[in-house]
Amino acid sequence: MIDKTLRLALAGAVAAMLASCTGINYYAQAAKGQFSLLTEARPIEDWLADNGTDSKLRLRLATARQIRSFAVKELGLPDNASYTNYTALSRPYVVWNIVATPELSLKPLQWCFPVAGCVNYRGYYSKEAAQEYASELRAQGNDVQVGGVPAYSTLGWFNDPLISTFIHYPDAELARLIFHELSHQVVYVQGDSQFNESFASAVEEAGVERWLSGYGNDAMRQNYAKFVSRKQDFIKLLLSYRRTLEDNYASKAPPAEKRTTKVRLFSQLKDDYLVLKASWGGFAGYDRFFAEPLSNAHLAAIATYTDLVPAFRALLAREQSFTRFYATARKLAALEKAERHRRLKALDVKA
Repeated sequence: MIDKTLRLALAGAVAAMLASCTGINYYAQAAKGQFSLLTEARPIEDWLADNGTDSKLRLRLATARQIRSFAVKELGLPDNASYTNYTALSRPYVVWNIVATPELSLKPLQWCFPVAGCVNYRGYYSKEAAQEYASELRAQGNDVQVGGVPAYSTLGWFNDPLISTFIHYPDAELARLIFHELSHQVVYVQGDSQFNESFASAVEEAGVERWLSGYGNDAMRQNYAKFVSRKQDFIKLLLSYRRTLEDNYASKAPPAEKRTTKVRLFSQLKDDYLVLKASWGGFAGYDRFFAEPLSNAHLAAIATYTDLVPAFRALLAREQSFTRFYATARKLAALEKAERHRRLKALDVKA
């Protein structure tokens, strides 16, 4: 199994290197990081059978196994070896993603890869390497955010493991993450992150609701409702400032004035977040968003995960089953991007 995985990883790395000779170091770290993640993984059953496994971890792995079984049986998500193994890492995130935009724009820079296509981020398995590249982008005049990521999908190319970076999430949040990442194996369109992430977010949302109905208790449902409510409040706040910043950059004001307005708006955003945080009773779960000075890059990806979710909700309600929903999503994926988005937005309007 390891030999086969090694061949696949090396083949992917070679293909990537051929696609961009200048990115050899980047692709080498990506291949090394992915290979390390896979080779350090052990089957859940091995961890459960090991007397040295911490009791809390044992419970989390058993819960994850049940969630994955539910994903396959009730949500029609792929029944493969993804999330049947567990990897313990000595770092808080599996990768660190870089998002960058021009100084006076919210349109993110894109990077193109052989399998994933063009995406609005660039990932590193080392925080130091990510920060080094971020410094290069800032030196070119870009706004940059470096953010830790607890999980990602290899789109079915490899058997994605459970990882220590997210295994201790509360049950419903663990289910949300597993449903989301498995969804990327169902439908994925190269070069359309908005479609991909909104689709996965819709599956995640509906999946957790169904999972909580069957396996949750009142406390779990209440805690998850708080999680969702805070998330919605936070996204609403960010989208509001995103729209205001877009208006600023699209205006006919001189660049110097736009820069002044930009600084003022980001200062106000931070102040408004503190007010929102106080309304949550001091919940600090979003504090890490402000770990670096705020910039356009912080708001660039918000629309990617949210804009098309209402349309996918409407589509799932119309199709009334995950099987039909996935089939229709695949048909949409086969269309040209403009037509795909036009049809989805039409669904949103009807809803």
